[in-house]
Amino acid sequence: MNRWAGKVAIVTGANSGIGAAISEALVNHGVKVIGLDIRLDRLQEMIQKLGKDKLFTIECNLRKEEEILKAFKVIEEQFGGADILVNDAGVVSIKTVIDSDTEEYRKIIDTNLIAPAICSREAVQSLIKRKTCGHIININSVSGTYGESVITPVCMYSASKYGLRALGTELRHEIVLSNLDIKITNISPGPVDTGMVPIFFEGVDEEQLRQTVKFLQPKDIAEAAIYALGTPESVEIPEITIIPHKTAFCTVLR
Repeated sequence: MNRWAGKVAIVTGANSGIGAAISEALVNHGVKVIGLDIRLDRLQEMIQKLGKDKLFTIECNLRKEEEILKAFKVIEEQFGGADILVNDAGVVSIKTVIDSDTEEYRKIIDTNLIAPAICSREAVQSLIKRKTCGHIININSVSGTYGESVITPVCMYSASKYGLRALGTELRHEIVLSNLDIKITNISPGPVDTGMVPIFFEGVDEEQLRQTVKFLQPKDIAEAAIYALGTPESVEIPEITIIPHKTAFCTVLR
């Protein structure tokens, strides 16, 4: 991780869960972090803990391209551009595809797939302009690699996550063809103890739930991101799948 000390990272969805854990881990490794989120309350608390010269925030609705572009412009002007991008922000719905309206489709696809595409485009163009190396990490889900393992209705969530994985593959091909020094890593966790848990298990007693379902912790995913970032310059990890130890893969949910 020494090569990233003093560099700048953008983390979307940094206000809570995995995004917050990755932001803290990056700061602890000497990386300046700009958290993009529509809510900044938790991030303000993190700034007090980690230092106002280490963690920065930009309020950004990732469903609005103009807000993303504005955020990247601010980062270019105030920080000289970002070297690391973590696409973490995501939304889920436990409605069925059959019973959902089109706006529900759009909300999920816009947040989970279109926003990462826009952010990745802007990040890569900035890296090209500055002629420097970079790393893009997409926080995916096992539902985006092994959709058959998720038996709970998740509307367009799995479709968006399969798309996110394909986006990473497409970017990697384009980067190789362009001879750019940018790595792409797709991290696909199983069930993580985040704010999505109540959505998946609405109405289930929480104590009973935790006795029957094993969960990963956000810091587990943060450690995977740090591992991918810390690989030698000659090594790229395209895919990391993480599930809780001693769990049945077919029951995995994120």
